[in-house]
Amino acid sequence: MTDDAPASDRIAGAPHPRDTPQLFGQDAAQADFLDAFNAGRLHSGWLITGPRGVGKATLAWKIATFLLATPSGQDDGLFGAPPPPETLAIDPDHPDARLVHSGSHPGLLAIRRMVNEKTGALQADITREALDPLKNFFHMSATDGGHRVVIVDAADEMNRNAANAILKELEEPPANTTLLLIAHQPSRLLPTIRSRCRELRCAPLSPADLAAALAQADLQTDQSEALTTLSGGSAGDAIRLLSHDGLPLYAELVDLLTGLPDVNRPKLLKLADSCTGRNADTRFALTLDLLDHFLSRAARAGLMGEPATQAAPGEARLLTRIAPDDRAARGWAALQQDLSSRARHGRAVNLDPAALILDMVFAIEKTARDHAAP
Repeated sequence: MTDDAPASDRIAGAPHPRDTPQLFGQDAAQADFLDAFNAGRLHSGWLITGPRGVGKATLAWKIATFLLATPSGQDDGLFGAPPPPETLAIDPDHPDARLVHSGSHPGLLAIRRMVNEKTGALQADITREALDPLKNFFHMSATDGGHRVVIVDAADEMNRNAANAILKELEEPPANTTLLLIAHQPSRLLPTIRSRCRELRCAPLSPADLAAALAQADLQTDQSEALTTLSGGSAGDAIRLLSHDGLPLYAELVDLLTGLPDVNRPKLLKLADSCTGRNADTRFALTLDLLDHFLSRAARAGLMGEPATQAAPGEARLLTRIAPDDRAARGWAALQQDLSSRARHGRAVNLDPAALILDMVFAIEKTARDHAAP
């Protein structure tokens, strides 16, 4: 992969997970892995789960570096076994850590979505072709007798053929090998893959951990409440929002929808037009995600009442008005599922962005007419 090619395992505006100095908010997952390692119960397959952007990939790369740089407790050496490690941290100047950082460690293989050579865009899935290096990797790296680590980011993006190939490795794992499968939606994985892995669950970040993660990425905001609310404890989402003006875009959406069940047509057309053009792909994708987030917030408000925090001025009042009860909550939840499917299909078939945005907002208008309080 060239330096300027898109990367499916990196968030724009943030360092690659292998280069992230510190992992925040996932002490429990790190402790679970160290307990297994120190007890000599190191599974060949680990499933690292949790919401997108909370540090799963960073955890996987830290585990990989740790395994490649740390001898097992059975390697007693001349002076006996070393004390059991209490942290995954490895000195950046350690030879194995430097090789991992440079992307050239012979004992580490990262599998991710490939770039379509014809279009230059990332493929929608991890295909069987992306796993072709596995055979040579296991054969070549076995000669040095060291540990071997495979990271799949993200495993729930594998198509059926790729999933079956990984399942075969989990069923008959090569000696001294660890497979780290990152999954945003583990329910999409084959049950047989899940059953052969030990799970490490990563949780959403607390406001303090989110602030620390953003500071590490040299990002800050004076809208901490809005950012925490909109990101849902995901540092990845927070970085994306700050890097691509997501907070003002969400405020624009809330302003547009404030008049529900009627939407200001000139503002709607302006929003739709802003998502078209060669350089508008990022804004279009972010607009779809933020509309999905708004619908999720509406459904939650119908069940739980007015939200305690809001992601844009006037949002809490708007959500309470359009989702006054359980019946409205069900309506907004059903609409979210429907529009999410429409958005995925529209992007897959390259539907005109403006047309897709208009279609989604018109559907929001209809649902508001059915459920909003008078």
